[in-house]
Amino acid sequence: MPTQPIKLYYLPPSPPCRSVMMTARALGIDLELVLTNIMEGQHKTPEYIKMNPQHTIPTMDDNGFILWESRAIMSYFVNAYGRDDSLYPRNPRQRALVDQRLNFDLGTLYKRYMDLYVPMLFKGEAYNDEAAEKLNEALDWLNIMLEGRAFVAGDNLTIADISIVVTLSNLEAFGFDYSAHENVVKWFERTKKTLEPYGYAEIDQGGAHILASFLKKE
Repeated sequence: MPTQPIKLYYLPPSPPCRSVMMTARALGIDLELVLTNIMEGQHKTPEYIKMNPQHTIPTMDDNGFILWESRAIMSYFVNAYGRDDSLYPRNPRQRALVDQRLNFDLGTLYKRYMDLYVPMLFKGEAYNDEAAEKLNEALDWLNIMLEGRAFVAGDNLTIADISIVVTLSNLEAFGFDYSAHENVVKWFERTKKTLEPYGYAEIDQGGAHILASFLKKE
């Protein structure tokens, strides 16, 4: 374990921040949470930009080692401080599958969630049926990936599940209907239960409902 708490610059409703925080809880890593309100420009101060020129959250400071991008931070946590490799396997094929699922979330599932909801949240645009159809297509693919598997990359929880469950928590909070995807529904309930000891309700579900409240105010 780290000799001192790892600083995490974060905002509670941020989906990537929630993924990192649950991973830290699962590993027993102490975090020093530094609230960074991007709505007030706290990520664009000279000090922050010097640390992270992309001025994104989450950003991690582990005793002077700076890292951003949530999936990179999650991988680092397991590699550096995991008691075993169950969350991010060392076996090349198993790890490749976890990496593929992480990239599927980042480049497809989470992206299509963003394509649908960011214009509604931040631009006041109307619900886009075409974007919703694209999101449903991504959920179809996730449903196929889950066939015969308890979790997205095999028989046990990995950081890929933690990443993807955050996306699904957002969809649930926003009221998106994913009930036609039977494997996804079962996996979601299973993963929520597995993550209960690691702050699912407080960190992930709570953060998703904060995001949803912004949409309802519009």
